Amino acid sequence: MKQLLLSLSALWAVALPAADRPNILLLTVDDMSCDSVGVYGCKLPGTTPHMDRLAAQSLRFAHAHTTVGNCMPCRNVMFSGLHSHNNKVEGFYQVKNPGWPHLVDLMKAGGYFTGIRGKVSHSSPYQPFAWDAILDALPDGTKAHIKDVRSYGAATTAGIAQAKAAKKPFCLVVNISDPHKPFWKGPNDPHKPSRIYTADEVPIPGFLFDDPQVREELALYYTSVRRADDAVGAVLKALETSGEADNTVVMFMSDHGMPLPFAKTQLYHHSTRTPWMVRWPGVTRPGSVDKQHMISVVDFLPTVLDITGIKHPKRLDGRSYLPLLKGDTQPGRGHVIKEYNENSGRSRDPMRAIQTKRFLYLFNPWSNGERVFATATTGTVTFRRLAALAKTNNKLAGRLDLYKHRVPEELYDVVKDPDCLQNLIDSPQHQAELKQLRAKLDAELVKSKDPILEAFRKREDREFVEAYVQQLEKEAGERKRNKPPRNKPNKNKPKKRNP
Repeated sequence: MKQLLLSLSALWAVALPAADRPNILLLTVDDMSCDSVGVYGCKLPGTTPHMDRLAAQSLRFAHAHTTVGNCMPCRNVMFSGLHSHNNKVEGFYQVKNPGWPHLVDLMKAGGYFTGIRGKVSHSSPYQPFAWDAILDALPDGTKAHIKDVRSYGAATTAGIAQAKAAKKPFCLVVNISDPHKPFWKGPNDPHKPSRIYTADEVPIPGFLFDDPQVREELALYYTSVRRADDAVGAVLKALETSGEADNTVVMFMSDHGMPLPFAKTQLYHHSTRTPWMVRWPGVTRPGSVDKQHMISVVDFLPTVLDITGIKHPKRLDGRSYLPLLKGDTQPGRGHVIKEYNENSGRSRDPMRAIQTKRFLYLFNPWSNGERVFATATTGTVTFRRLAALAKTNNKLAGRLDLYKHRVPEELYDVVKDPDCLQNLIDSPQHQAELKQLRAKLDAELVKSKDPILEAFRKREDREFVEAYVQQLEKEAGERKRNKPPRNKPNKNKPKKRNP
């Protein structure tokens, strides 16, 4: 299958002359909210000095989003240019015959040397992996620890050196593990960040609540954000030392929001908003901010292909934002589409969303008042405190109920309410906006041939919608029995309860 895709992608590849082909370095961090970055409004000083410095050298997007708040589906959208229902990686599993070319196939066929560090199995739909180099080992051949800051610089150095030896431009994907759990573990953790934050100084996200134990967990999270920033610094230093910085397009982003309730494994504003920066020497304007256009990870692949002069495959859901990198405007960038299907334990809880710069509309067909959402954040200290305090606190009891059961439809004004605390779905003042968003989402579902379309159109028919979701659960269960998952399911996830 891999050879077939390479052969097909060779037909699509039309590379620019070697002198005009920039290197590509995609740099990601794992589970970091956009507003944890200094230049994106972090309320805690000094979290991200290296990211802030990169922003000062880059074009920064104010309205960039991932499509989903969990890792493997998000990264496969990025590397396919297709929404999850089209690239077939809706959860955490491999697909033997995806039927579409991956980033690595297209870049290799276009004459690029490809390398990856971290998240290897989460970044490809099939095995064996097609990268020229998997950069997870240290120079002595031992496996690098995923929280080892210096190892990310070493991986970058090794990848660039191998590309030079092959006499090819490089396409490197460096995926930093932080601030994904496990967070920094304290004084006995050998992978110490350059700065440690305390519970009394961290800000409390508006979608959470103030509590001593929550503060302690947030302090570990922000300390892990700083360690992620240390690794970003190590990668950028390695690039600079290589002498290739001036001929390299650096793209930086987080795959989704923080691994705490109401962020990860969701489609809320803070679940998907990502700190997206692009540094292209001589093209992007240093320190510039695009506040006009909305971009999505589904646009990543077509943009990279346009930057490198490689022809697009016939099938793409995303579109290139190359004009924006050159300082131009681009019509049709007033909204993004978001999609969730299942978690790492293969529990199906389908959701769709459309977000503009002002409003976010969510459709949750799985929500029937009894089914419990199997989110990835139930094992956190913050969730356990929410569950404990909800027994005597009515406000938190309401938040816990929403966390577990949600409602079929949600509407939020993300300008006034970015934490998504006030559902406006029944607000008389917002019915016109709601109608428009439903219509736009319907059109997008038709355009991408999303199989959820009929359930969305019949959303008032709860019996039909419930039958649809139960069929999805049955299919996921059969797949789970036939192919054991590579990733262990979350032992703390709530059990599903169907009526």
